[in-house]
Amino acid sequence: MPLLAIDTASSTVSVGLIVDGRAYEAEPLADAFAAQRVLASVDEVLVAAGLGIAELARIIVGRGPGSFTGLRIGLATAQGLGAGTGATVVGVSTLAALLAAAPVGAVAVVDARRGEVFAEGPNVPPGSYAPADLLSLLPAESQLVGDGAVRYAPLLTAAGHCVAPPTSRLHRPSVVGLSRAAELDPGPPTALYLRAPDAVPR
Repeated sequence: MPLLAIDTASSTVSVGLIVDGRAYEAEPLADAFAAQRVLASVDEVLVAAGLGIAELARIIVGRGPGSFTGLRIGLATAQGLGAGTGATVVGVSTLAALLAAAPVGAVAVVDARRGEVFAEGPNVPPGSYAPADLLSLLPAESQLVGDGAVRYAPLLTAAGHCVAPPTSRLHRPSVVGLSRAAELDPGPPTALYLRAPDAVPR
C-alpha cells in the first residue's frame, strides 16, 4: 500500500514515500520558495520508486504548527492529490512526527518566529513558548530536535541540553516519523495552530 508523506510546516520541506516497507525520501528543500516545489519532490520519489501517482493509497500531511503560508501549501497539495487519486488523506502534528523519529524522551521544537518556538515533549505541553520559558520546563539534559532547536542551539546547549548538528535528520520530519505519528494519532488534514494568528480583523 504505497504511502506518501508531506510536511511543509517547518523551515525544511519533507516529502517521502513508503512502498512495501521501503522508504524513499526526496532531497530536503530549505529555501524561501521550498514549499512551492512540493509537487516536484512528489514526482522525485514516485520516479525513484517506479510508481505512478494513481497508485498512491494513503497520503499523510503535517498539520503544523509552523509557517502559516508553507503549512497551507502542504495541506492544499495533499488534499488535491487525494481528490485526484482517491487516496485517503490523514493529518498529523508536525511536532508528533519529529518525536516519533527521535530518541525516547526528546523534545520537539519548531521555530515559530516572532521570538518564539512551538514545542512538545516530556513536561512540555504542546504550545508556543518564548525560549526562556521553554528552558524553565525542560527536564535536565534534554535532547532537542527540530528547526527551533537549531535556531536556539547556543541558548539550549549553554543550559546543558543536547542539540544535534544542524544537518541531522532529526531536525526535519521524515516519512518514517510522519507514518509512525499517523499510526498513533491520525487526524484530519487541517491546520493545527498553537498560537493566535499574526493578522486579525480590525
